[in-house]
Amino acid sequence: MRLEDALRGDRLAAVAEVKRRSPSAGDLRPDADPASLAADYERAGAAAVSILVDERFGGAWDDLRAARSATRLPLLAKGFFSTEEHLRAAREAGAEAALLILRDLDDPTARQLLEAATALGLDALVEVHDRDELERAVRLDARLIGVNARDLVTFHVDRAAQLELVTRAPGDKVIVAESGIESRAQGAAAELAGADAILVGSALMRATDPGAKLAELLSRPLVKVCGLTREDDVAVAAEAGADLAGFVLAEKSPRRAPEVLPVPETMLSVAVYVGEPGGDAADLVQLYAHEEGKVRGRDGALLRDGQEVARVLDLPWQAEDPNHLERARAVDGRVMLAGGLGPENVRAAIDAVHPWAVDASSSLEHEPGVKDHARVRAYVEAAR
Repeated sequence: MRLEDALRGDRLAAVAEVKRRSPSAGDLRPDADPASLAADYERAGAAAVSILVDERFGGAWDDLRAARSATRLPLLAKGFFSTEEHLRAAREAGAEAALLILRDLDDPTARQLLEAATALGLDALVEVHDRDELERAVRLDARLIGVNARDLVTFHVDRAAQLELVTRAPGDKVIVAESGIESRAQGAAAELAGADAILVGSALMRATDPGAKLAELLSRPLVKVCGLTREDDVAVAAEAGADLAGFVLAEKSPRRAPEVLPVPETMLSVAVYVGEPGGDAADLVQLYAHEEGKVRGRDGALLRDGQEVARVLDLPWQAEDPNHLERARAVDGRVMLAGGLGPENVRAAIDAVHPWAVDASSSLEHEPGVKDHARVRAYVEAAR
């Protein structure tokens, strides 16, 4: 299978990397076995495997050959390639794709290499780091574009700049968010910005079990704890493994938070509004309509920069709805399932609907806005 075909789909894909060392972090996994890791990645759900063949990363062409012997997944050869000979070597060693870093290539050279890759039957992942390079990649008609969050000179990781570039990329391209992704929430942030895939290396190489770490990054549903009003409740939700922290900012809600509280890097913040979104800074907005006689309407939308990225399907308040799960299951696209979920029933709801995310609030409380830490932990564990 070609890399492009492997990365196109309805769900976030992952390119899992084999990298023994990093110039910025030093040794990561000096004894890494490319064959064993490639097989583990395939079992864990990777769409493709990236192999560092440059000696500065502890890599070699033999690593690519070893991985090829152990997996049917597409292989991406990564190095500082600048000649047709480099691409030919990648193809002969078993790669289906090769990395081209625009920072190191002028447009005529990049165009020549793209044509050479096509002639060899290779896909080319064209890596960009800023807006100018993204525009160059589009002009060169690159079909796969990698947006690297890491500056290759300073090694600084800027995820916000990466997400902005991912958002700007044309929708007909395959977009891969590279570097700096260590949690489900960070992967989801790239997904919601428009990335088709994430490329993960260092986080896997540092993990005790790289395959298990990859499966964790790709696992769904995301788990949201909503109605948070206190920093210690945010901390417990994060420690339990929740991915989304919800802060209700509707005036009439008994769970109204004073503001969007700080969240750790392992979580995304969600500001919950009724009627119109406010100006509070949050990663995402959950918006409900007004409904006469109630704090809010039944269903809502999850928004990123004003654009809907998921539907929120909720039980009607204080009412039975025997068709709730069937209604949710019938919706196309991402679904956040909410309403009456807790430790006792969230797993059954997940098994019935397979939602992108689950959301719980009142069932996890001692009183409105004050979380029962044991129930928060039990809910997250059950959802996982």
